[in-house]
Amino acid sequence: MLFLIAYISSVVLINYAFSTAPHLDIIWSAWGGLVFVLRDMVQIRFGHGAIAAMLVALLLSYVTSDSSIALASATAFAVSECIDWLVFSTTRRPLRDRLWISSALSIPLDTFIFFGMIDALTPGVILTALGSKFAGVTVVWLIMAWRLRNQAVVS
Repeated sequence: MLFLIAYISSVVLINYAFSTAPHLDIIWSAWGGLVFVLRDMVQIRFGHGAIAAMLVALLLSYVTSDSSIALASATAFAVSECIDWLVFSTTRRPLRDRLWISSALSIPLDTFIFFGMIDALTPGVILTALGSKFAGVTVVWLIMAWRLRNQAVVS
């Protein structure tokens, strides 16, 4: 439940932050990496129910944020969620691999869609957003691989 609340709150707060202080876009783009990690944790726990969490977060974003930011966020999330759904539904690889594969496909698209729609597509923002998102998912992948190895040793 903690990841679910953190995910919804982060989406709403990051959209609000982009709305109120767009000049700090590099900071907010780094925070975006956390949102992807939280989304992955919600998907692990709730499966495709993560889409309902995303919809709640986006509805709250429309109430609290600039409508253009909320629309860009909704569009980018819709594309990345469709990619995640496809990877999670068709791939039989271990969960940690599916997380990384879906992220490798969805993170660049999400980044270019969101920042392109809000006219903040600069090299610094792109590098920060991609770097933080890929760093986050890589940390999750490493933790999951470490846990699997430890379980194998105990068994």
